[in-house]
Amino acid sequence: MASACCLLISTTSSATVTAISSFPPKPEPPISNHHRLPNLTRRDLALLSFIALVPPLSRPDPAFAFVISGPKDWLREQKKKASRFLLAPIDASRESLLAAHRLLMDDTNQEIEEVQRLFRSAARDCVVEDRSSFVAFQANTGVEVCTFRLLVKNAASLLGDKDPVKLEAESMLNDLIRSFSSLNVLVNESDTLLALQRKKVADSLMDTISSLDKFEQGIKNCLEA
Repeated sequence: MASACCLLISTTSSATVTAISSFPPKPEPPISNHHRLPNLTRRDLALLSFIALVPPLSRPDPAFAFVISGPKDWLREQKKKASRFLLAPIDASRESLLAAHRLLMDDTNQEIEEVQRLFRSAARDCVVEDRSSFVAFQANTGVEVCTFRLLVKNAASLLGDKDPVKLEAESMLNDLIRSFSSLNVLVNESDTLLALQRKKVADSLMDTISSLDKFEQGIKNCLEA
């Protein structure tokens, strides 16, 4: 009786398993083409990531454009605010030249050394012949020592190399340095104390002041461009 019972249970279990296994497997939901990912390599993914970071050239993103133009506009405004500090060396040179001119036009025989000192101060290391040994050494190592050249580089740093405002300022700079160089020859001549020569030096000083005024306007134009 026990054997018959076990056989019945075994047969029933076998039939149940057979019945269960005969049911077809539950089909998986189809993956739509919209969600299916293509077979991408690591290199493809890296390329897609790079493209996503770069804005289209035909239609630049406004935020990206601000990143480029914003700091430049801010720097331009800061330079305008600091223009009086940038122009201070020009004002100081003008005062030195005017003081030297007064000494030359004075009837009293002032020491020519004072005129030469004022001239060297006004030239701001832009006349090669009048540079001290230390300044000359710096220039030979590639350091820019001419204050007026540094002013142009600073004021025109946001302008292109071919910008007409920058080119005009550089032309005025060259004229100014030539004027200082010519004045340097006259100031260092041995007969400067003669009345006629003093008048010649004084006239050259006024020409240099005129060149300095034009150069100052060129710097202002660069700051406002």
